Amino acid sequence: MPQVIEVYTPLPTNFGCTPKLRTVPKPVNAIRGVPVVNGELGQLSAKIRAFLEDSVGLCQPDRVHIVDGGDKESATLLATLQAQGTIQPLPKYENCWLARTNPADVARVESKTFICTERREQAIPTPKDGVKGTLGNWIAPAEYEAAIRARFPGCMKGRTMYVVPFSMGPIASPLSKFGIEVTDSAYVVCSMRVMTRMGREVLEKLADNSDFIKCLHSVGTPANGKIAMPSWPCDPERTIILHKPANNEIVSYGSGYGGNSLLGKKCFALRIGSTIAQREGWLAEHMLILGVTDPNGVKKYIAAAFPSACGKTNLAMMNPTLPGYKMECVGDDIAWMKFDSKGQLRAINPENGFFGVAPGTSTETNPNAMQTVYKNTIFTNVAATSDGGVFWEGMEKEIDPSVEITDWLGQPWKMGESKTPAAHPNSRFCSPASQCPIIDPAWEDNAGVPISAILFGGRRPEGVPLVYEANSWSHGVFLGSAMRSETTAAAEHKGKMIMNDPFAMRPFFGYNFGDYLKHWLSMEERAAKLGGHVPKIFHVNWFRKDANGKFLWPGFGENTRVLEWILHRIDDHECYRETPIGRVPSSLNLTGLSGTINEKELFSIPKQFWLKEVDDIKQYYDNQLAQDLPAEIAKELHELKGRVEQM
Repeated sequence: MPQVIEVYTPLPTNFGCTPKLRTVPKPVNAIRGVPVVNGELGQLSAKIRAFLEDSVGLCQPDRVHIVDGGDKESATLLATLQAQGTIQPLPKYENCWLARTNPADVARVESKTFICTERREQAIPTPKDGVKGTLGNWIAPAEYEAAIRARFPGCMKGRTMYVVPFSMGPIASPLSKFGIEVTDSAYVVCSMRVMTRMGREVLEKLADNSDFIKCLHSVGTPANGKIAMPSWPCDPERTIILHKPANNEIVSYGSGYGGNSLLGKKCFALRIGSTIAQREGWLAEHMLILGVTDPNGVKKYIAAAFPSACGKTNLAMMNPTLPGYKMECVGDDIAWMKFDSKGQLRAINPENGFFGVAPGTSTETNPNAMQTVYKNTIFTNVAATSDGGVFWEGMEKEIDPSVEITDWLGQPWKMGESKTPAAHPNSRFCSPASQCPIIDPAWEDNAGVPISAILFGGRRPEGVPLVYEANSWSHGVFLGSAMRSETTAAAEHKGKMIMNDPFAMRPFFGYNFGDYLKHWLSMEERAAKLGGHVPKIFHVNWFRKDANGKFLWPGFGENTRVLEWILHRIDDHECYRETPIGRVPSSLNLTGLSGTINEKELFSIPKQFWLKEVDDIKQYYDNQLAQDLPAEIAKELHELKGRVEQM
């Protein structure tokens, strides 16, 4: 006999009757009467089951699919997406696919991304009166709940709810954290399989009722019920991305794009991750991790934080030009760093893949990235070629002129004639990290790799030297807090602007930036108590120009020469000279470098430029951290000003 469940069927109220009780068979493998079509409820912990019960009751899907992460499942999901018109195969490569999104859903939406805390000052700094804060958006708990109630009820009707168990970091690593993402997007499931360790093994790890990050995602259903582009459903008018650190909870609605829907990435790894890191005494950062082996076979690891368009992925996958050097990539985007029992800072890359910006990536600029992407990759919003491949700006020298190109909107496109980009500027490749030809052998080491130096940097066309070393840990934290980089203004007529992007984390802080700075400052004492010491901190700038607007430094593989000096400084070699802003190289290895390098200009520190820089930084602090700037950082700025004035 099948189990039965009692169900109340409300009758129309005008009948004046009470609800009628009836009995229906209860599915053996179901949540709130919704059948589970893949996976067994018995494999879920009580905490996971409770999360799913709430999610099913809210979203009302037609069926539930517990993701196992296997090859057969992946092939089925890809075939489903192809049948829906969401992706198309790219026969020129092995198991590669192209997705075209709704043109209204192409990027992260910072203005619709919020942190929910009881008090505003827990989430974001208090800016100066009359100044708009730029270090995050806060939402009150009541508004948080209202935003969910206004969007999620019934949003998955007619759809499958996928349950994605995933690990940020190697599953067995004590540095890793786990999540469960509920989503109605098969594109998200396939992408999460690349970007995280995902599936049955994670469920086994969570079987003991361990805690996990709850991630609820739906592409949404527009209020008018009309899906503008059935192959890419979304609700851009009502998109919202919410984080509630106290509950370890992420809620995202209305967008299928990566940064808004692959909730393990920026949402978990940085925004929620940074709040967990503060509580537990470690760092969750927007940083690459690079292994550098010198000609003597000595290897050291470096973490680096750069804003967008500053060469982060290129450095993470760099081909060195100096003989005897070897570079290996641990990660290109996110680093989780924690001191071990001896006070050594160790880092893991919590991700399992690369979600890289395609335009500008080429065999000339990043050959290792290009070798990575031509297998098992999901491309999004790049152009397609008539021979079954892909194209984007930067690949002009790598394509047969006879090949026809279809742009990211599905329209014919001709090189040199079309006025619009072939690929969307934020088009992406989603590729397994294990395919990178220079992936580090220790990239999945459960203990993490030892970090010897931390680099900050930005795109600064004038005044800022190629490289300089912080005088101390607190000075280094100051450098991170004062990071600035040239960017293109949203209004094109404004031209280039220098924008503040502290720690390259401006869109990703999960809590008050002033408290974040205090947390960074505390790391020195934390290391000392364990018998260790903090890494040295450096600032780099590959982008300084001369009076004619030409770059003073060739960049790319020649950046090995800068890393060589950094390695020497890690070993305390006396190869520097003191300046008012920090330590610069007394000499740089330029042997074999083609062309002439103007070292004097490359390392010059113009007094008037730096006086203005100090004033600009002070104004930024006064405006954005009016009540939250740590005294140590204010002291570093004051002392920098004094040193520059005495130049």
